[in-house]
Amino acid sequence: MTQIVLGDNEGIDSALRRFKREVSKAGILADVKKNRHFETPIEKRKRKAVAARRKKRFR
Repeated sequence: MTQIVLGDNEGIDSALRRFKREVSKAGILADVKKNRHFETPIEKRKRKAVAARRKKRFR
């Protein structure tokens, strides 16, 4: 579970920005999208393109 600790004088905007960044780094939203029942054709193409780039880079 992703969580952040607020600083003494930290505003809600910066805390929310930090939280969104942590969620993105953890891959939570990508995991939710991957496990959805229906995947649009555009999402499928993007996912396959990213996987191909990743596979090509590690070869």
